[in-house]
Amino acid sequence: MSVARLKDFLDSYCIRYIVISHSVAYTAQGIAALAHIPGKELAKTVIVKIDGALAMAVVPASSQVDLPLLRAATGAKSVELAAEMEFRTSFPDCETGAMPPFGNLYGMPIFADTSLAQDEEIAFNAGTHRELFRMRWADYAGLVHPRVLQLATPGAARQAA
Repeated sequence: MSVARLKDFLDSYCIRYIVISHSVAYTAQGIAALAHIPGKELAKTVIVKIDGALAMAVVPASSQVDLPLLRAATGAKSVELAAEMEFRTSFPDCETGAMPPFGNLYGMPIFADTSLAQDEEIAFNAGTHRELFRMRWADYAGLVHPRVLQLATPGAARQAA
């Protein structure tokens, strides 16, 4: 989603937010460092396939999606990371890897880690590798209605599906 489109969406709901511009960065931890935001407070959007359907898993930058936890929480038969070629066309207005966690705007369910809901604010990519948005968690949750559950673990992701 373009920065302007995301701004328009948030403005249409009178949501307060700030835009943080930073040097180009491609990893969530790198972006957090550039923006001087702790990795646990920067949300990264990971595209997964749950029983073959695309979904968003939103976890802190300092964590990875725990696929077995997500599978158990959803009752799915299979959960796996989606390959870039499987989701690229779903986000025509975003740079690959910089999708904002607004699956509702892309027809995807959203699963957010419980640790994100514990912070007053959430920061996330704004569709590019150069801008972040920061807003209140309560406003984000009110717009997006994510299913909040434990789905992140620190360190390497567990790939079993």
